[in-house]
Parts: sequence; C-alpha cells; structure tokens
Amino acid sequence: MDIIGTPLRRDHDANALVHAPSSETATVPPADADLLSQVLTQVRLRGGVVDRAELSARWALRFPAGVAHFYYVEEGAAWLQLEGRTPFPLARGDLLLLPHRQHHTLRAGQGDAACRLIWGQFHFDGAAAAAVAAALPPILHLPAQDSAAPPWLNAITRFLLQEADGGGPGSALMVSRLVDLLVIRALRGWAEGQDRHPGWVAGLSELRLGRALRAIHAEPHRHWTVQALAELAGMSRSAFAERFTTAVGKAPLQYAQHWKLTLAHDMLAQGTPVGRTGWRSGYASEAAFSRAFARHFGYAPSTVRGRRA
Repeated sequence: MDIIGTPLRRDHDANALVHAPSSETATVPPADADLLSQVLTQVRLRGGVVDRAELSARWALRFPAGVAHFYYVEEGAAWLQLEGRTPFPLARGDLLLLPHRQHHTLRAGQGDAACRLIWGQFHFDGAAAAAVAAALPPILHLPAQDSAAPPWLNAITRFLLQEADGGGPGSALMVSRLVDLLVIRALRGWAEGQDRHPGWVAGLSELRLGRALRAIHAEPHRHWTVQALAELAGMSRSAFAERFTTAVGKAPLQYAQHWKLTLAHDMLAQGTPVGRTGWRSGYASEAAFSRAFARHFGYAPSTVRGRRA
C-alpha cells in the first residue's frame, strides 16, 4: 500500500492477520448446505488486514494488485479509481468489495471535507477460487439507505475495530472471522438485489437452479447429464436447460465442463501432474483430459505452470 499524503490511521499487528485461519478450516460443506455456503467453503474465504483511515482532499490510499479489499465509508465521501475505469463515487454508509484484487486508489470526495472509512483485505484460496471470483463483478457495491448503513454492517465494523485495536489473545483470529462474516453478508445482500448475473450467482436467487449448481460443485468429476440435473432441480429437461442457460450464461453441461476444467487448471498450477489431474477430474485417460483442456483454454495442460511463472 502507498499512502499519498498523511492519512490519520490506527495500526495493529497486520502481519499476524494476513495468514490467520478462518473459514478455510472447514473444507467439506454439508450435503444440504445452501449454495453460497458451499461456494465460500470451497474457496476457503479468510479475512486479513483491517484498518481505519481518515482522508482529506490532499490524501489518498493506493493499493497494488494482488489482494481483495473492502471499504466502508463511516463519514464523508470518497472516489475509487480502478485502472481503465471511470472513478466510482462512494457516500456515507456505502460498502464496497473489490473481489478481483485490482490495483486501485481511494481519495476523499467532498472538497476539503475529510472522509473517514474502515478498510480491510480478504482472500479466496483453493481450487475453485478463480471460477468463483469470475462470477463476481469488479466492483461489488452495497449503497447506503438514506445515508445510513444497515444495522448488521454497523455491528460488524464496530466489533472489527474493537478487536483490531485491542490486540488481546485471539484477536487476529477474531478479526479474520469477522471479515469473513462481513464479506458473506455483503455477498448475500448484493445477490438479493440482482435481477440477473451470470455464473453460480444465479443460483442464489433461483432455488431450483441452486440445487443443480450445488450438485455440479460438489461432484465436478461426475459425468453429468441434463436429465440428471433437471431431476435435481425438479423441472422438465427442456425447461431446465432453457432456464439454466438464460440465468447462468452457459448451457448446463458447458457450465459443468467449465467448472471441472477450472478446478483442474488450479491443480496443475499447484504442481499436480497432468495424468493425476485428469484422473481426479474424471477423465479415462491423460490424452482425453489433455484434448478437453486444450479445447477449453487454448493451450496444453503441460504448459500451465510455465504460464504462471
């Protein structure tokens, strides 16, 4: 993080928080878990650094790419600048999540008036992280209602600051868990306000599609059929295929293939051999897996680690 000017801020032991375990401790969601719980368990959401800053017109915070952030505006207004995008305005009571780990700058937004905000970091880990984040927008905005934050947000941020400032036994873990809670609640609130958003998010508002998506996520290696997924959703085959494609943005089997190969891509990036990755992904042979992978991504699975280097 670069500080442009000298914002007033209170620090705590950030290094202790960056790797604090959180929801990553539960790796297998219950069979009847709702879709959001299942997805966030698979990506092992965990909180990181939390802090408070006060900015005036002469000050700004600049963050490099690489970590997801959230911002809650307590007082005043601010402007968020992402590379290549129009500045995004933030008002008192707004909550903003940046799940794609972009480089960004935050500045005060009302003349000489100060802006007081709480900011923090969170992390998506695990094999499904890329597929999960891809369904989220670059800027996830929960605007205030009548310039006031909802009660749940005031409560969570109050406890966050108490733990971050207190530094007592277990405070790093408490902060990480509270950031988890804030992000989960923000994702729920955002999804409830979406008429349509492609990817797994569609299943948050459509229960029947959610049942099919949960099944695909829980057993990505399975050779799914449209009929099997339609039965899980309690719909006819044709109605399910049409509704799934419209809401999710991909046909059912295309989505299942995309999810499976995205998980496989992450396994390869972590060093799992091609043959073992193909076997774990449900393919009968390394050759069959390599062909499917190359068709989907445009390059061979054996080149994945070199591309990440």
